Amino acid sequence: MRPAERVERWLSDLTATLDVAALLVARGRDEFDRDPALPLAFEALSNRVGDLSKRLTAADPARFDDPLWSQAARNRDFLVHHYDRVDSHALWVTASRSFPELHQLVRDVRGDPVVE
Repeated sequence: MRPAERVERWLSDLTATLDVAALLVARGRDEFDRDPALPLAFEALSNRVGDLSKRLTAADPARFDDPLWSQAARNRDFLVHHYDRVDSHALWVTASRSFPELHQLVRDVRGDPVVE
């Protein structure tokens, strides 16, 4: 597979992951606090988002130079290595605020039309 195809596949995977996260966030904060599976799902999604962000920045540092890419990667590293110190509020903020920002960044990088 050519590098450009690989990057496009990773961007597609990231878009799908962020779409799933948005569906889970739409359930609301009360459901997040009530259902113990949702924080675990957000941890897994954060791991995937961070891993894909790392791959993208390594593949094309000039194209993926926004600080949000490295922030997602660092967040992934923290979750993986310090899972015992994960703060549920910070996890919610990541999924409900940072993920939509990253989703827009993916659309911008891909040249997708603006979503209202």
